[in-house]
Amino acid sequence: MDWTADVQGLVGGVLIGLSATWLMATLGRIAGILITQRPKGDSAWRVAFLLGLLSGPLVLMALGGGLGNVAGSPGEVIGAPAGGVGLMLVASLLVGVGTGQGSGCTSGHGVCGLGRLAPRFMAATGMFLLTALVTVYISRHVLGLGSN
Repeated sequence: MDWTADVQGLVGGVLIGLSATWLMATLGRIAGILITQRPKGDSAWRVAFLLGLLSGPLVLMALGGGLGNVAGSPGEVIGAPAGGVGLMLVASLLVGVGTGQGSGCTSGHGVCGLGRLAPRFMAATGMFLLTALVTVYISRHVLGLGSN
């Protein structure tokens, strides 16, 4: 049994929770990457947040840790998208539209909102999960994408 992926997931989850708590405690902000309609002077922590998202995997690779099951072979950084690049671009666009319509993303709604037991965030997170379940079912069982 390979328990290293479990430990990496646990450590990552704890770090996400601690950083969201720190951001709320110090700046009164909910963690998330939604960057529309931001007040003036509110850029520094958002830039740091995005840099952290980008640098995390790079630091992990530099320390000799892999990226878990993201890549198909050890030499790859990220595996090929299951449905092709075109489908990945459409999916990314839909995620962006959904993030804007839902007034936030999974980190804002799921991590921060659920931790505060906020009903609006609970509803949004439930909708994210339901949409993800339906999407996986349709893509794998109806369209046959991603199955080996």
